[in-house]
Amino acid sequence: MNQLLTVIVIGGGAAGFFAAITCANTYPNTQVILLEAGRQPLAKVRISGGGRCNVTHHCFDPVQLINYYPRGSKALRGAFTRFQPRDTVAWFESQGVKLKTESDGRMFPITDNSETIVNCLINTALNAGVKLRTQTPVKSVKKVDNGFEIELKTGEILSGDRLLIATGSNPLGYRWAKDLGHTIERPIPSLFTFNINDPRLQGLAGVSVENAAVRLLNSGKKPLQQIGPVLITHWGLSGPAILKLSAFGARILHDNSYQMSLSINWVYPQNTEEIKQILLESKSQFTRKLITNLCPFEIPKRLWQKIINYLNINESKKWAELSQKEINQLTQELAQGQYKIKGKGVFKEEFVTCGGINLKEIDFKTMESKPCPNLYFAGEILDIDGVTGGFNFQSAWTTSWLAGKAIGKH
Repeated sequence: MNQLLTVIVIGGGAAGFFAAITCANTYPNTQVILLEAGRQPLAKVRISGGGRCNVTHHCFDPVQLINYYPRGSKALRGAFTRFQPRDTVAWFESQGVKLKTESDGRMFPITDNSETIVNCLINTALNAGVKLRTQTPVKSVKKVDNGFEIELKTGEILSGDRLLIATGSNPLGYRWAKDLGHTIERPIPSLFTFNINDPRLQGLAGVSVENAAVRLLNSGKKPLQQIGPVLITHWGLSGPAILKLSAFGARILHDNSYQMSLSINWVYPQNTEEIKQILLESKSQFTRKLITNLCPFEIPKRLWQKIINYLNINESKKWAELSQKEINQLTQELAQGQYKIKGKGVFKEEFVTCGGINLKEIDFKTMESKPCPNLYFAGEILDIDGVTGGFNFQSAWTTSWLAGKAIGKH
C-alpha cells in the first residue's frame, strides 16, 4: 500500500483552487491542503469582469487561442491541446454552472454573478476533500530531503511531499520561487490605458471609433500595431485596441517610461492613398456643403469637427473651397495622426502583470519545476499573460489543470 501523499497548494485564487480540485478528484487518496493568506479566498474572481467573472473566451482552436497571449503563447500551444476553453465550459457545466457567450466572445456564468463561480469552486473543493485553510499566511518555504517544509506566520510548520505555488503576482511567491532555484522575469504592468494630453482629444470623452489602427512608434524597430475599437477618455485613450497594444507593448512602454509616440489611423482599413481619394471625390461631389457638416468617413462627427478645428480649417468653408494643402493635412491627420503618450492609466476591470517565472524552467506537460523536483506552478506567477476577454483566467484553468493531473502521481 502506497503511503498517503500530502500536496500543499499556496494561493487560494482561481489557479490554486482549480489545481487543488483537479488533484483531489484525480488522486482521492492524496491529502490536499490549500493555504490562503486572506480571510476570503478567490478575491480576484469575485471582482473580475465587473463582478460578473469573465470565465473564459469562446475560442476553441488552440492555434487561434495563443494569438491572444503577448507572453506565453509558445508554451501554451501544447497545453491548450490538453485543456482549453471547451474543457473549461464542460467542467463548469458538469458542476451545474452554465456559461453564456457574449457578442465579443467573452464567456460569463448565465447568472451574470461572479459569486456563482466562487461558490462552485469552494463547494467542489470541499466536496473533493480539499482541506481549505484561510487566514493562513505563509512565512517561508524550504526544500527538505523528503519534500517541503512550509512555515506559517503563526510559527506552525507544515510538511508536504509536493508543493504547488499559485500566488499570482504576489512578490512573496516570486521570492519563494527564486529561493527554490527559479529565474523571475521582472514583473511590470500589462493591460492599461494611455494618458495623452492633446487638444485633438479634449472635450471628446466618451466618443469611440469602431475600427481604428493604433501603432507604437518605436525608433528603428518595427512598430507594434493593433486594430479595433478606440475610446476617447478624460485622460487620453482606452478601448480594446489600446489595451491590446499596452499588453503586447508592455516591456517597450515600460523601458521608455511610458513616454512614446502613438500613430492613429482613425478610418482603418483605408490607407493614405484611399483617404486622399475620398477627400478629393467629396470636394467634387459635395461642392456646396459645409465641410464641418459632412463627414465622408464612418467616424463620429465630433471627432471629424475637432480635427478640422485643429487644422485651422475655417468652419464656414464649403467642400469646393478646400485647398490641396488642407486635403493633404486632413489625409495625414486621419491616416497617421501622431499623439504623445505621457504615462499609463489604469484599467479597472483587469489587473494583469507581465513577467514572472521564466517558462523555460517549467515542464509544460506537468507544470513541474525543472530545477526543483516536486515543485509545481500554475496561474499568473508564471510569465504568461493574455489580453482582456477571459484569456488570463483560461491560462490559469489550463496550467492548474495540468499541475493538478500530475502533482498527485506516485
